[in-house]
Amino acid sequence: MNYPQENIKPYNNSESKAVQVEKMFDNIAPAYDKLNHALSWNIDKYWRRKAINLLKSFHPQHMMDVATGTGDFAIQACRTLRPKELIGTDISEGMMNIGREKVRQAGLEQLISFAKEDCTALSFTDNRFDAVTVAFGVRNFEDLDKGLREIYRVLVPNGHLVILELSTPDRFPMKQLYTLYSRFVIPTLGKLLSKDRNAYVYLPRSIKAFPQGETMAGIIRKAGFGQVIFRRLTLGVCTLYFATK
Repeated sequence: MNYPQENIKPYNNSESKAVQVEKMFDNIAPAYDKLNHALSWNIDKYWRRKAINLLKSFHPQHMMDVATGTGDFAIQACRTLRPKELIGTDISEGMMNIGREKVRQAGLEQLISFAKEDCTALSFTDNRFDAVTVAFGVRNFEDLDKGLREIYRVLVPNGHLVILELSTPDRFPMKQLYTLYSRFVIPTLGKLLSKDRNAYVYLPRSIKAFPQGETMAGIIRKAGFGQVIFRRLTLGVCTLYFATK
């Protein structure tokens, strides 16, 4: 099935979404961390902590962080959960190169590695990971159904999927405030700090188009997952999904 956000691309309509997303993240990689924390007022660190804590009682030993970017989620997960291995995958080498340096500085090279992967055609064998996480990257999948099926495939039976994704609030006054913020503040700050305004026009458009709440939970179930639950965070600005294979 084709979902609205799959047709929203950063730059043009002629190249595939995957090609453009890779180019976009390579472009904004140097400014990404500073801009990410600024745009969320550092609340993204709290969201990551909530997501990671969901996995604590399961003690996953082999983990994959899809759309790992600069590795913030991978590093935080590794420090909290202490798995034997955590592989961060992404299509942007520019982002992962920054992540590799952060992992080196954190002294976690023995636990965290990075691999360039297309989430719709992962190179890993079936039943490879105890847990897979995706923080703020699932809306960038070129084919959401295929990406979720691939994640399902590489998870062990009873393995867990945790997704964090930005969402649009639907209640007054947060809905109105968020509309103004996403329309004016995000593109302006993005242009100032990253020099790529297109990337931060794409961001709110892709969030608005992305399936949310129960609709997204249904898409996750369609990929084969059971026990799918979701929770809205910070008045609906972010949504946390948890699913079991």
